Amino acid sequence: MVATLVTMLPFHATPPNPPPPLTPTRLLTEWTYEWWLLLGLAIPAALYIWGLIVLHRRGDRWPIQRSVAFLAGGVGSAVIATMSGLGTYDTVLFSVHMVQHTILMMITPLFLALGAPVTLALRTLPSRPRATLLRVLHSRFARIVSFPPLALALFIATPFALYYSPFYEISLESGFWHAFVHTHFVIIGSMLMWPLVGTDPVPGRVSYPLRLLLVFLMLPFHAFLGVTIMDSSIVLAGRWYESFHRAWGPTPLEDQHIGGGIMWAAGDVIAVIVLAALFVQWFAHSQREARREDRRLDRLEAQAAWTANRGREADRSR
Repeated sequence: MVATLVTMLPFHATPPNPPPPLTPTRLLTEWTYEWWLLLGLAIPAALYIWGLIVLHRRGDRWPIQRSVAFLAGGVGSAVIATMSGLGTYDTVLFSVHMVQHTILMMITPLFLALGAPVTLALRTLPSRPRATLLRVLHSRFARIVSFPPLALALFIATPFALYYSPFYEISLESGFWHAFVHTHFVIIGSMLMWPLVGTDPVPGRVSYPLRLLLVFLMLPFHAFLGVTIMDSSIVLAGRWYESFHRAWGPTPLEDQHIGGGIMWAAGDVIAVIVLAALFVQWFAHSQREARREDRRLDRLEAQAAWTANRGREADRSR
């Protein structure tokens, strides 16, 4: 019964057909358009733009880098990962899927978090929806899903559970589960990136040294999985990939080794980007703290000077 319902959905399974050879031109021009995918990406972008319009009409300012991060880096990277040639060939080549995996699980959540959409919503929503959002942010559920150790554990476990279980081949055969995996990548990545580099007032924020520690803990696991995939002599979802009978490109096993190398290298590169973002934020935070401390000392000094003057005036009046 469940299988029947899944096939009735608009993104039902499509049997593999021999695809045309992947070339740089096809990678740029072979775009895939699905109405549900367009809708899922257009809604957050439209809501964010609506928030920017509300701020602009009020005369309030919003950092341009946040808008670029959310719309171009976050939503834009998701569009490229799912609708460009990457989305067209992601079930044909494991290496292409791995590029898509890296974008959806690391790059898209990183830039979505840097875009501070929750802060924008709190500044632009009417009073009742804003109160609802605040209740969600202070709920037990929000504290659980934003707990950094849990987010890190899910972030590490997800690729192991996917690639070393039959579910990976199921996700290739079924359009529904394929879309589920993409959504899962973004959610799990966001659970980790929001407390790490986000500026939104979400629970689970920890000190900058602990954030750096979480990033360093993440690195070896992705590298280990990438090396394991590179060294494997068994093709993951081999029945699926071999059913294409491709006469072009690398063999399924060679392609898998390329995908493992992509996971290893891309994970390290993106971790460096996350570290750079953390250092920039840490420096800015330190500067704000220094200015706040300077103002506090100035107030204490002014208060001490005022007290001393009152004392001297009292002595002269005697």
